[in-house]
Amino acid sequence: MYFAFVIQRNTFISAFLLWLVALSATAQRRVFNDTSPDSLISVQVRKQLNDLSVNDYLKQTFSKGDRSVNYRLLLPVAQRNQKKYPLVITFHNSTRLGTDNERQLEPLARIWLRQDIRQKYRAFVIAPQFQTRSSNYYPDSVQHCLISKPSEDVYLLFDLIREVKSRYPQIDTNRIYLVGYSMGASTAQNLMNMAPKTFAAMVSIAAIPDFVNIKALSQKPIWLIHGRQDHDNPYEGSEYLYRASKGNHNLLFTTYNKLDHNLITIPLLLSHQIPAWLFSQHKKKYTARRSLY
Repeated sequence: MYFAFVIQRNTFISAFLLWLVALSATAQRRVFNDTSPDSLISVQVRKQLNDLSVNDYLKQTFSKGDRSVNYRLLLPVAQRNQKKYPLVITFHNSTRLGTDNERQLEPLARIWLRQDIRQKYRAFVIAPQFQTRSSNYYPDSVQHCLISKPSEDVYLLFDLIREVKSRYPQIDTNRIYLVGYSMGASTAQNLMNMAPKTFAAMVSIAAIPDFVNIKALSQKPIWLIHGRQDHDNPYEGSEYLYRASKGNHNLLFTTYNKLDHNLITIPLLLSHQIPAWLFSQHKKKYTARRSLY
């Protein structure tokens, strides 16, 4: 009887451990952070990036019919023959609208100009500038929060991506990444929802969410970042998106408990966090992993 009990107990423990492994493989990951940079640190961090020369960001314009979009293009340093490089598309917030092809190079876009980043994380980077809002917000009675929808100009980006890929065959089409802050993060979500098979991963910082194609994103690598004190683009929107993405084990949600809308990017600008996370994501790996579950 004793041995029978031991066998039953061990069988139960083994089954329980297998259940925990299965649960961890299908659950999202969530991180809470109490970082709280003061205003002086914020100014210093932004100044360090704003002092970087942007000359390596080439000025470009893409046109189709009567529509056009200005953008800056950064090329990988010391390219090697036959080597493929990721393409990062970084989207600006609503304060950077215009036609000067300058203002969209906000601190988040300047990360890629840092020499330590350029050497370790070599990539093509596109930073488009929109003349009017790229993403618009609407109240939603189903999700009970604001939702975002793309403007007409956002559709131009698919043609722009095709044009840049044809011009630079060194671009790794399995590693096209989206990064954005505020309106730019909402735009990144819009694009991921519109064409999930095009993009390998997304970093979304302080966005208004897009739920329109949530089932297609069920296994996509997504990093949501939001400040709990954000009242401009309410934090609750990312909470709702996190819950709606239940089961996506490739989703990471980082909450900065003490940060508001204006300070949310500060802890990320001088670290390797964003490039390191993006470069660990690969569309081929995603396809292979998906077949395991």
